[in-house]
Amino acid sequence: MFRYFPTNYVWNLSVDLALEMGARIGEIEEMCAPLQAAATQADDEGTRAFLDSWVAMGDKLCLLAREDESHGRLLSAGEKLSRAAVYFLTAERMQAHGAPGRAALYARMLDAFQRGVRLSHDNCERVEIPYGESVIAGLYVRAEAVSGPAPVLVQVNGLDSTKEMKYRVGLPHWLAKRGVSSLVIDQPGTGEALRLHGLTARYDSEAWASPVVDWLEARADIDATRIGLEGVSLGGYYCPRAVAFEPRFALGVVWGANHDWRDVQKRRLAREGAMPVPHYWEHVRWVWGAKDMDDFLRIAEKVHLDGILDRIRVPFLVTHGESDKQIPLAWAHRTYEQLVNSPDRELKVFTPREGGIQHSSFDNSINAGHYIADWVAERFDARTA
Repeated sequence: MFRYFPTNYVWNLSVDLALEMGARIGEIEEMCAPLQAAATQADDEGTRAFLDSWVAMGDKLCLLAREDESHGRLLSAGEKLSRAAVYFLTAERMQAHGAPGRAALYARMLDAFQRGVRLSHDNCERVEIPYGESVIAGLYVRAEAVSGPAPVLVQVNGLDSTKEMKYRVGLPHWLAKRGVSSLVIDQPGTGEALRLHGLTARYDSEAWASPVVDWLEARADIDATRIGLEGVSLGGYYCPRAVAFEPRFALGVVWGANHDWRDVQKRRLAREGAMPVPHYWEHVRWVWGAKDMDDFLRIAEKVHLDGILDRIRVPFLVTHGESDKQIPLAWAHRTYEQLVNSPDRELKVFTPREGGIQHSSFDNSINAGHYIADWVAERFDARTA
């Protein structure tokens, strides 16, 4: 793990995630050098300073992108806007729910991201999937060099990630080269679903996963017999739960197992394990739509996989970082052990030899991500060469 701030795990997590999304080390240095003292302050004071520094870099890149556009240098402009989106996203993620300017910053991130995709001609299409009276927003990345309907891997967030974060880390690109499409979504409790539509998280993830499968089955460019589901971090709970109750999924993958999230909350109340974001308890109450801590803890009691995984009868890959400071490795073993009816189950623990040993491989995602992409491609009869 790259530790820019010697004593602040949460800030280092954000820096590492930004680097995985394509941040440049010189820009990281410019943003973070003035923040050493702020990294030791309380959440409110420190994260405000963090926001100011990272937004300033995003603003500068947006200005430089406009200059590029004025000269017709659209590819250069697109690259700068994409990095600006990374910095806006990182700053927004660090703020408390309801913090002044947070909603406006999120809107700026969405705009910079979409303009960056358009000017760069990225293989990425924004889509909206009907969900009750609302929609689930997603990013659709098409398989490359495929004739006819392609397999697809649906990819879902954890507690505090977004579809833009997962897209930028790279799994959709690595899958596209292997002939597998991707649909990266902001499911309820994350991203646009939470921020723009007020859709809070729910323990019964099949409730939103099934409409996503309905939408994919209606597309002529998707092979409905080869629809998989992957979840990162808290998605390591959502994904197995959805695959267990939605039999149309042909395989499942967790990038960081999260077998018993209720236990994780009890450990965090006892100050055991690292937190993923500042203002953590405010954040989880917002995500789950809880009125207070008692309400949240009642909800969290349902967020576990015991008694569920024997329903899964498709291939399933469980991955975990050996040195995960948020979710104990034991929960990855528990998930794997309970997949008793999967005809093709695998547990892959990432070690220092290949990297990706921290939570959901945020410290070094590329080798872990390629492992996942190869595993999916092999089971979908796609290509690995």
